[in-house]
Amino acid sequence: MDEIKPPPRSRGIYLLPNLFTTAGLFAGFYAIIAAANGQFVTAAVAVFIAGLMDGIDGRVARLTGTSSDFGVQYDSLADLVSFGLAPALVMYHWSLSALKFDGSVMGRVGWVVAFLYAACAALRLARFNTQVGTVDKRWFVGLASPAAAGLMMSFVWAFADGALGWSGEELRYVALTVTLVAALLMVSRIRFWSFKGTGEGGAKADKVPFVVLILAAVGIAVLFIDLPRVLFAIGVLYALSGPLGWLWQRSRRSEAVR
Repeated sequence: MDEIKPPPRSRGIYLLPNLFTTAGLFAGFYAIIAAANGQFVTAAVAVFIAGLMDGIDGRVARLTGTSSDFGVQYDSLADLVSFGLAPALVMYHWSLSALKFDGSVMGRVGWVVAFLYAACAALRLARFNTQVGTVDKRWFVGLASPAAAGLMMSFVWAFADGALGWSGEELRYVALTVTLVAALLMVSRIRFWSFKGTGEGGAKADKVPFVVLILAAVGIAVLFIDLPRVLFAIGVLYALSGPLGWLWQRSRRSEAVR
């Protein structure tokens, strides 16, 4: 009898989710170009647009049943550009490059820390890809790269628009600290809330108390009072939530041992 051959694998890819991924990649690439031209507010906004596209592509793939291994890998590579390289280079052009005025050694520290951020983003994405399906979806292990990029770019946006009167050169040591902290939080083992429900699966995973919807409406209203500064405040609070939660859990365990 002739051996039954399996049907050939499709060589096509799903257009819709990968179109949003490509849009996010374009936004991240454009942020790098804008920063090189000194358009730092535009660059920061472009990274936030990349974050929006990153949130949409995965949801579209799940809703339309068009998830694929290709899409997962493509999304990860796009995230490395949008949330790794782009924030690092925007921060370097806006502020970290000014460390060269404090000597050649500090000048090298500026670009090394920018590289460290990009490297930690790559490591964070690689670790996330290997942990999919094995960790509690309620939590991120380490600060997620889009959240880290949001912290970095909200800091740039909050001061680069000139409303507060401080330049990137004047804030170079603050920028150095923000970049270093964001980088290390990404590769830490500290847990951050993922906003993905209770982890019970199914429809219950997306259900929240009614008061959360009210708070969300209030939050959106407050957000547009002073968008860049409010985004920066949110970024700082979320970045602090992980270490503070870790310290609280540690203190509870210490009290239980006693």
